[in-house]
Amino acid sequence: MPIKDQTLLLPQPMVNTMLALAQQNPDIEICGLIGNNENNNRKEYYAIDNVAKNPACGFLMDAHQQIKAMKTMRDRQQTLYAIVHSHPTTSAIPSQRDIEENNYRDVYYIIISLNAKDVPEMRGYIPQADSMQAVDIALI
Repeated sequence: MPIKDQTLLLPQPMVNTMLALAQQNPDIEICGLIGNNENNNRKEYYAIDNVAKNPACGFLMDAHQQIKAMKTMRDRQQTLYAIVHSHPTTSAIPSQRDIEENNYRDVYYIIISLNAKDVPEMRGYIPQADSMQAVDIALI
């Protein structure tokens, strides 16, 4: 489903969970998916293990867990709303690798950065052909 809004709406408790997970794993890129039920606008975060050879500077979602999360979304009448990962030592800006390896053009993309001193940073994006466009994030 194409992205309609320029603002990414996220429940505060879910954001707290994602930020805490990134802070608890400061040496790796955490990753996961967000599912959204369009009937009731209920969103859920599905944390997925990063199985990249070098998880400190890249992410690869565990295929079994990713498939399980997608099946759970389908069972809960959710669609894929966003892809989430963290940057432990760089800003919350998509890397060239993030742009090139993103195969989902119709979902939001969220990056959490632990690069800022004491305060994690989170930014949202809409994938474009050869880039990503920043969008606002609103907590609900």
